[in-house]
Amino acid sequence: MGDAFTAAPGFRSWGGAARPLQHVARPRFADQLPGLLRQAPAGGALAVGLARSYGDSGLNSAGGLIDMSGLDRLIVFDAENGVVRAEAGLSLEALLKLLAPRSMFTTTTPGTAQVTLGGAVANDVHGKNHHSAGAFGCGVRRLGLLRTTGEQMELAPGDPLFAATIGGLGLTGVITWVELQLAQITGPYIDNEDVPFGDLGGFFDLAAESAGAWEHTAAWIDVGRGRGIFSRGAWTSQGEGPQRKGRLSAPIEPPVSPLNPLSLRVFNEVVFAAKSMGVRRRTVPYSAALHPLDSVAGWNRLYGRKGFWQHQSVVPAPSARDAVAEMLGAVAKAGEGSFLSVLKTFGERASPGLLSFPRGGATLAMDFPARGPGVLKLMDRLDAIVREAGGRIYAAKDGRMSADMMRAGYPRLDEFLQHLDPGLSSDFARRTLGVSA
Repeated sequence: MGDAFTAAPGFRSWGGAARPLQHVARPRFADQLPGLLRQAPAGGALAVGLARSYGDSGLNSAGGLIDMSGLDRLIVFDAENGVVRAEAGLSLEALLKLLAPRSMFTTTTPGTAQVTLGGAVANDVHGKNHHSAGAFGCGVRRLGLLRTTGEQMELAPGDPLFAATIGGLGLTGVITWVELQLAQITGPYIDNEDVPFGDLGGFFDLAAESAGAWEHTAAWIDVGRGRGIFSRGAWTSQGEGPQRKGRLSAPIEPPVSPLNPLSLRVFNEVVFAAKSMGVRRRTVPYSAALHPLDSVAGWNRLYGRKGFWQHQSVVPAPSARDAVAEMLGAVAKAGEGSFLSVLKTFGERASPGLLSFPRGGATLAMDFPARGPGVLKLMDRLDAIVREAGGRIYAAKDGRMSADMMRAGYPRLDEFLQHLDPGLSSDFARRTLGVSA
């Protein structure tokens, strides 16, 4: 290993189902990056952020990782024109704390603010407002890219390498800075409404009804019964209380996960009973509505030392109802449960990214404790349903899909592969793309 890349036994993906030893370099200044790329081990380098990728797209056990979180400086903030440029390691949480009090926001935000700008671009993250705003890449004006050849590039929409880098999983170069077009918001609060539904038909009716009037929509779903709680929200200036940060924590990682089929069934019963007594409306800080899990630091530890797998898919609108019902049926038949299950719809706005995950239709995300081969067999079955429906799997959440499934879901894959940086790689790239540095 290069001297700058040191063993980091505690470094892991968010899901933690696979934990190969990683070697990590932690620069503090952008001018250190070219040297680190030259010192990268034989397996190449990969730039990473706050390690919120669930599977192995943020791991590089054959090479080295460059932790970009120390490169977190604001470069330009043009409040008049709603434009911000910052180093790629700046966290979304830190940026939003600057923007929201000034009635500005990123065009979209994922379910956690604990991601870096570079990570948000590399995974082309999406949020609860995809039906109106599209994915994160739709708001990117320009970005800086450092290739392992030493070439420093400034990319903009219309450049083929820009399209490859948005959602490109960090494999086209090191994203050094990101420039965003911001959105104007009414205020830093969300007028939020929770509406119970009894079956999948109820969900799809609510999604269609809410798309025009509500900016943020998503649903918690009881995978065993198809019922759930549909949440929809809109920006407002009328509210009080601070933005929420992690108040609770899961300080230890138990040897065995307390999340099993029985406890998950009880959990789902309690959640549905608590929120099913009619429509509930309240005004909350944006962090509570858009980043609820950030209030529990280290919640991934609840799955125990074996970790968990997440399966997130999107299926196109014409086949969405049948495919989602078939997936839920497969989970029930396997006797499995999911602690965090989210169902929402995507709009038709296309992202500029060649490997962007969102497309018009419905997306279902489910978490499964990594208890053994039975869970992997179930996820293979879910893959088959998604493939038959013409859908795809989200690479940022994946740690086990086949190369064939990756190719089936991403028709522009060959176009993307033409823009790879040969000095970069990841465990995901080796597994699904056959890419080695």
